[in-house]
Amino acid sequence: MYTIYLVEDDLNLNQILAYYLQQEGWDVVAFMNGEEAKQAIDDKPQLWILDIMMPGMDGYQLLKEIKHHNSNMPIIFISARDADLDRIVGLELGSDDYLAKPFLPRELVIRARKLLERIYGQPGRDNATLKTFKVATYLIEGQARSVKSELGENIDLTAREFDLLMYFVLHPGQLIQREQVLRQIWGEDFFGTDRVVDDLIRRLRKKMPDLRLETVYGSGYRLVKS
Repeated sequence: MYTIYLVEDDLNLNQILAYYLQQEGWDVVAFMNGEEAKQAIDDKPQLWILDIMMPGMDGYQLLKEIKHHNSNMPIIFISARDADLDRIVGLELGSDDYLAKPFLPRELVIRARKLLERIYGQPGRDNATLKTFKVATYLIEGQARSVKSELGENIDLTAREFDLLMYFVLHPGQLIQREQVLRQIWGEDFFGTDRVVDDLIRRLRKKMPDLRLETVYGSGYRLVKS
């Protein structure tokens, strides 16, 4: 069962969203403000859903606190403010998805399910992304979504960096094209240049220099088997 932490200061909407999420069989913990939610950052839910506009600590501040504690934690932002601006700022801060109010509660459930399945795999399946891997000098814990060096030091990856790493780890030696990465990491509805893949690769190489990610010019990338 997935555990979802929901932060929404509108009581009526909070209760409605919690009800719909619970109908999926998920364990939902609802908070009415950022300060209250901050006290639960040490917990380990599978997903946070944050309202941006809240009195006191807003969603942006709370997201920074969550990401500081666990940079891989999946987060969905919801907001009634300037949709384009909030979406851009939220994604830059590390959110994985964004919904502009008003929206149908069912849409939030669908978005949450897709994000959870992408990150944790579909329930009931022997999901390889939850296993432990030793690649080059790194220990990769799929369940905890963490990476450690051979000295036991934590390597801080964003959610997309970790997703990309796991994609290569599960397909060692295979040529992975940019288009495949876009569909896998950003989703089918992504609009933009495939150069975002190159930037993500560059950041992953910088953080994990012992990872043998080979560039196949004009085609894509390949994780060289160690």
